[in-house]
Amino acid sequence: MSVTGIALILFLTFHGCMNMVALFSEEGYNMICEFLGANWYAVVATLGLAALAVIHIVYAFILTAQNRTARGNNRYEVSTVTKGGIVEWYSKNMLVLGLIILVGLLLHLKDFWYNMMFAEIFGVIGTHSPADGFAYIVDTFQNPVFSILYLVWFVAIWFHLTHGFWSALQTLGWSGKIWFCRWKLIGIIYVTLLMLGFAIVVLAFWFGCAPSLCGSSCC
Repeated sequence: MSVTGIALILFLTFHGCMNMVALFSEEGYNMICEFLGANWYAVVATLGLAALAVIHIVYAFILTAQNRTARGNNRYEVSTVTKGGIVEWYSKNMLVLGLIILVGLLLHLKDFWYNMMFAEIFGVIGTHSPADGFAYIVDTFQNPVFSILYLVWFVAIWFHLTHGFWSALQTLGWSGKIWFCRWKLIGIIYVTLLMLGFAIVVLAFWFGCAPSLCGSSCC
């Protein structure tokens, strides 16, 4: 669970950096999309990523079931406060947040992966060329409904990762009395910056003020 979670965070970091390119260069972003299209290495990486996601989800259900079996109805002996203050509700509802994230992931796959890598592999005729990821970003995020859904998705991911970040490191033994609080703070800062990067892309295209859309100044 911890290893796959860290791997998925690293992937999100790469994905976020890739998305930031779309803010400044349509050509640059589409070059990345073409490089990561239906090429064999991209397909292998996608299958590996899918395997990581499936393993992470399966273990989430297994661990949740084990915890509830062990604890019964009293899932937490102390459910109001801890040494550090109030117990975060999201730390007790990681599975629910994970399910929300899964629904958002399916929406994301439909909007982008299906129209790009899948379309290129199986010759599906879409609205745009499979390598024209920039056009799909414009179509998706200039729709207010989709933009709001993606922003809600990012909030759910933020809650999930702020707990998962330090929890994964603690499980791997990279935590102690001193580093527990440090990893928690580092995780909050890292995940916040990561999710802000995703959100900025959505907002910039929603309101049409990405430099790649209108030159050096906002519309």
